[in-house]
Amino acid sequence: MRYVDRIPDPPGQAALAGTFAHLVLEHLLQEDPANRSTERAKVLAREHWPEIENDEGFIELGLTDDEARHFRWIAWKAIEGLWTLENPQGVVVEATEQLIDADVGGVPFRGIVDRLDREPDGLVVSDYKSGKAPRPRYVDAKLSQVLLYAAAIGEQIGIRPKRARLLYLGQRTIETDVTDSAVETVVGELADTWSAMTTSCETETFAASTGPLCGWCPYADQCDEGQAEIKSRLEQGRIRLDAPALELIGAVSMAAAG
Repeated sequence: MRYVDRIPDPPGQAALAGTFAHLVLEHLLQEDPANRSTERAKVLAREHWPEIENDEGFIELGLTDDEARHFRWIAWKAIEGLWTLENPQGVVVEATEQLIDADVGGVPFRGIVDRLDREPDGLVVSDYKSGKAPRPRYVDAKLSQVLLYAAAIGEQIGIRPKRARLLYLGQRTIETDVTDSAVETVVGELADTWSAMTTSCETETFAASTGPLCGWCPYADQCDEGQAEIKSRLEQGRIRLDAPALELIGAVSMAAAG
């Protein structure tokens, strides 16, 4: 619905706060190492705040002054959370916001890497995350993204990074070695996904993938399968009552009655 039909989805505070945090950290890590302090980060945050404040998505949120201050606080806590994970002054930065455009396992791959670091034994792909760190059983799935970045960088510049890491700001770092077997696994999954996408586009048939996150999907009111999933979970008491899709599909009264 978003990428094929181009149906816009409403802006979200969490995503925009994450965008702001990424923006500030991008510029901070471009500074000389000695300048990478929280004080400098605050200056950069003030300088770049107008880019978010004037963003159409932020304006559409219609925040009150108090809500806007809370938004800035959330974004700042994410920025400040970098120091929980590392000392930015000790990071050797090879590149920030590195555009990757390569063929990976026969699949055209494009992406932007938050940070490419250089450590004594080689390059490291680092990606910032402002959301909640995953539970152990979901870690491998989350690492697939940065492993694909590592594979694509290897194809693009001829040097494959040694490690790939996710920096969950203010929480913890998740890291993995970029081994042949790990790359082979994620590239194989990418090829399978590409094949399925190609088939869907050719047949114009897009199967819905339902699950717990249907309760947070902005397209729930346009998806019969999603609505059925949400109502089923509601009847079983397996969905949070603050899930925004409940109101979107008119299931708030059902939740209250339950």
